[in-house]
Amino acid sequence: MRIPSSYLVQFQEPEGYLDFARFGPPSFAVVDASTRLLEASVAAGPSTVDDLMRQELRAKAAVARLCRGDTDHVTLLPNTSTGLFQAALGVSGEVLVSSGEFPANTYPWARSPRVDVSWLPAGPVTADVVRAALTPETAAVSVSAVDFRTGYRADLAALREVVGDRLLIVDGIQGFGVVDEPWEVADVLVVGGQKWLRAGWSTGFMTLSDRALERLDPVLSGWTGAEDPGLFNNTVHPVGEAAAGWSITNLSPIASGALAAALELVELAGVEALGARIVEQSDDLVEVIHAAGGEVVSAVDRRAGILAFTLPDHPPSVIGAALVEAGVTATVRPEHVRLSPHASTTAETVARFATALKEIRKPAATTVEVPRETSRVPAATSDVLTALIPTVNSLAEALGPGAEVVLHDLGALPNSIIAIAGDLTGRSVGGPMTDLLLGLVRRGTTQDLAGYETYAPDGRVIHSSTVFLRDARGVAVGCLCVNSDPGPNRRPESAVSAVEAFPGDVDTLQRLLVERAVTAVGVPVELMKKSHKSQVVRVLDEAGLFLIRDSVDYLAGVLGVTRYTIYNYLNEIRG
Repeated sequence: MRIPSSYLVQFQEPEGYLDFARFGPPSFAVVDASTRLLEASVAAGPSTVDDLMRQELRAKAAVARLCRGDTDHVTLLPNTSTGLFQAALGVSGEVLVSSGEFPANTYPWARSPRVDVSWLPAGPVTADVVRAALTPETAAVSVSAVDFRTGYRADLAALREVVGDRLLIVDGIQGFGVVDEPWEVADVLVVGGQKWLRAGWSTGFMTLSDRALERLDPVLSGWTGAEDPGLFNNTVHPVGEAAAGWSITNLSPIASGALAAALELVELAGVEALGARIVEQSDDLVEVIHAAGGEVVSAVDRRAGILAFTLPDHPPSVIGAALVEAGVTATVRPEHVRLSPHASTTAETVARFATALKEIRKPAATTVEVPRETSRVPAATSDVLTALIPTVNSLAEALGPGAEVVLHDLGALPNSIIAIAGDLTGRSVGGPMTDLLLGLVRRGTTQDLAGYETYAPDGRVIHSSTVFLRDARGVAVGCLCVNSDPGPNRRPESAVSAVEAFPGDVDTLQRLLVERAVTAVGVPVELMKKSHKSQVVRVLDEAGLFLIRDSVDYLAGVLGVTRYTIYNYLNEIRG
């Protein structure tokens, strides 16, 4: 089943882009429609607004065709969250929701004063899981058509059968337009257009079944959702009929036109053809991952366009940094790296990804013997670093007494020291990098630092310089640090917090980072609310704590939450 070339020529995302589950670069048709409508608004003549507002009907008609319904059951929205909040405020009673859902599909239910949330376990929302959780009080089940972490494609038909006469509320943003699902079985279907539909931000829609229209209370129905919205007679009008009654206000006609253009392109290619092409692309990526010794940790049987993987002995953050250096765009999470190709993904993009993984998994270089037991070479150390190890001792000797030279391998985080000469900071081979370097690596800031001042563990002033070392592709693989004591017994004139800490082991580094983050938030742990704990996680994410193995478990213990709560905070922070 081939995709028309008239569809493919509409897209020109950069080679290496594999992140459609986060954002889908819009088509030329969407850009042209938005530009044309914006230019039309400049005229501002007697019919300009009315002409622009007709884009709403065009978009609704395209939604109805793709959902196998009619426009009376469609309303347009600026995003998925708006529709889910409307549904959550409109239903009363018990609602089943997976705790592992993307936050846009958990917060509305948690915030609604009319809902008693029954949390399903994190994991695939299957018919069996829902059947076991149903009670006589259950009014609705809310589920994502495609899980944002694992790409698991929910069996909507089976869920409909199990749910019976209760409401089935579906977040379709990760599948609509590229997965051929029976969308008509959903009582409420909410879709944002900025991902797989490639319509850009501030676009989306909601469909409502007759059952939903009968049972849900349109609490957020605005003036455009009322009967006779154009009649201004100083009264509040009754809610309008059908899905139109759920309108809050006018959506931007420019956004409506963009959504219409995107949906019409989906119709042109055909959802079945788009889905088949994405499966082919995913299969190619799976082969690349397996060839590199990686493991696919996302759904295998009922999968959509999301593909998550890990590599042995390589933290996701390190993999992500290497992919960025190779020009590959993906989503990096604490537990895995997520890829999401589209029908327009090229063979060159798959090849670029394959090259990046090969470099990450490059065989070990030959170990060089270094005198005085000052080195320990990890199995996958870069040739660049291996060649420099013998120079560490001689460089320290050339710099004279009081100098310390340290060689770090960024592929061996957090125990990155592979060679060291001098004892200015009291560290040894196998020790971790400093807090300063860890934060730089996490943020991808690999610019050299020359002549900055810091302090040794005993308070002495240290002059330091750090040079990042790169392989033939320009990817930072390590760094060479030179620390020196500028003078005997020199100490800072006043108490100054050190700009860099030199922990002797990973546990000390971990403890230091967490204590510093808690202090920065300014609230004792026992008094912290969720917002405070989330801020601690944000600070530590920027500091690079989660590059350290098992740091999530350590932090969870300190904050008195579960490791899954930490992951949820990270997902919210990283979007």
